[in-house]
Amino acid sequence: MNVDLVNIIFGIKVRQARARANITQAELAARVPISASYLAEIEKGRKYPKPDKILRIAQVLGINYDELVSIKLDRNLAHLMEALTSPLFRQFPFAEFGVDVSDLVDLVTSTPEKASALLHAIADMARQHNMEEEHFLRAALRSYQELNDNYFPAWEDAVAEFAQARGLHEQIPIPLPRLQALLQQEFRYTLDDKILEQTKPLQSYRSIFVDGSRPHLLINRALHEAQIKFLLAREIGYQVFALKDRANTSSPDRVESYEQVFNDFQASYFAGALLMPRQMLVNDLEAFFAAPTWQPHTLHEMLRRYDVTPEMLLYRFSELIPQFFGVALHFLRMHDVDDRYRLVKQLNMNRLPLPPGISSREHFCRRWLTVRLLQELEPAGNGSASHAGVQVSQFLESGEKFLCIGFSRPLALSPGVNSSVIVGFRVDDMLGNKIRFLADTTIPTRIINETCERCPLTATECTQRGAPATLWETERTRHQRQEALNILLARFHD
Repeated sequence: MNVDLVNIIFGIKVRQARARANITQAELAARVPISASYLAEIEKGRKYPKPDKILRIAQVLGINYDELVSIKLDRNLAHLMEALTSPLFRQFPFAEFGVDVSDLVDLVTSTPEKASALLHAIADMARQHNMEEEHFLRAALRSYQELNDNYFPAWEDAVAEFAQARGLHEQIPIPLPRLQALLQQEFRYTLDDKILEQTKPLQSYRSIFVDGSRPHLLINRALHEAQIKFLLAREIGYQVFALKDRANTSSPDRVESYEQVFNDFQASYFAGALLMPRQMLVNDLEAFFAAPTWQPHTLHEMLRRYDVTPEMLLYRFSELIPQFFGVALHFLRMHDVDDRYRLVKQLNMNRLPLPPGISSREHFCRRWLTVRLLQELEPAGNGSASHAGVQVSQFLESGEKFLCIGFSRPLALSPGVNSSVIVGFRVDDMLGNKIRFLADTTIPTRIINETCERCPLTATECTQRGAPATLWETERTRHQRQEALNILLARFHD
């Protein structure tokens, strides 16, 4: 068992026993004897005393020595024990958010019964919403990215230094053979694009990494060249940043730790920055935003110039635009499988009112640009063809507006599945100064809501509804019932 956990449980037991004995910290410390500050550290789970001191504490509190050192907690603290022993508690990156784990331990040990009930409620809600440990860890990473505007200067500088030393940015797009040579010669990789093709159960993987004195990278040759280059650039990122805890498959089947999630993100950040140099793309964005009208061909030209996929390009936008243009944005990626639209990736840096839960069973509003782009895309199977679009989305009730741009395209490894990706900017008095084509009157404005289930629009007002307004009807009924109750109660106070 983890030593820190033993300390925590011991601290809980000492504090509980002292409370039952109606003895203050100062009194117990004097009778043991130990310093009051040391006893406080014991009760917070930060220190574990020597056996002779434990024996004396047990004697003063009138409890059995073995009971005091046992790692078993009372039945009413079972949920607390479950939480403390969970991988999530051990792996969650509290320090990344300026939280000292000892502060949480202090909260837990000071009111363990309440903490147990709270943790049980949280775990129960997570189970009801089918949330797994991976969801929490990825949510923690997204929060960390949003706190930093998804821009990491030290990583950018490391990429620039690496590229300059090897002359990589002298030719954009970086040729595939150049990346292959780097991995093979400088990092001693063996590259293979045949094994996955020959093993049917593995054909859904983009790549598989096999560690060793000479690492092997097995690549799915069904990928487009741009995707293969990103995989190679990411492998270089793992090596340059010396990242050991990592996913060995792309996409990963499971997440083992927050460090793995973070390292995978860092390596991917390196890849995007290597393929799309910072200043070069900022210059392209300046020209794109300066145009007085919407120019989708400019986006397509960026795809060709850097030889990247729409997701790579727009995700790189999310790293550079907040930093260099002072405009917060959101990033969304959605998949369409048999007209079921599923949000698979998101980064929300401008308070977009997102429908609750990535895995929500509710139906996204069909007027969202992410959905519209999927509907406009021709049936999947048309190679790498991508479709660009734009709209101003205005929320029905709040009136909030967002300028959204994006692409949709078929997925290379998932026949019958289309994908859309967008970035969106909150429309305010300043956005038009940064993005001139906001004033383009040909850009459509669509009234949107979160999900069909929450939308009050009638069938005549919205012909695109994907599901009945069940939640809106439930809320309206509840509101009407509350109003009727208030009127009734008011009659008794007249």
